[in-house]
Amino acid sequence: MIEVFKTNVEEVCYAKDVIALLLQHFPGSKINFDLHDCDKILRVEGQDFAVEKVISLVTENGFSCMVLE
Repeated sequence: MIEVFKTNVEEVCYAKDVIALLLQHFPGSKINFDLHDCDKILRVEGQDFAVEKVISLVTENGFSCMVLE
């Protein structure tokens, strides 16, 4: 499963923190940001992750996060 999210993460250091947090909850997933994209894309690829949990974890850390349609 692959899901793409729109965020407001702009700094590489924050992106790394979010990735580390998500990997704690979804080990084995491939997670990355495209901070050059206007939507500050967060891409999560894996077998066992919940979209709602990704959104919750990111927003609990002070960033916006929504599924990119």
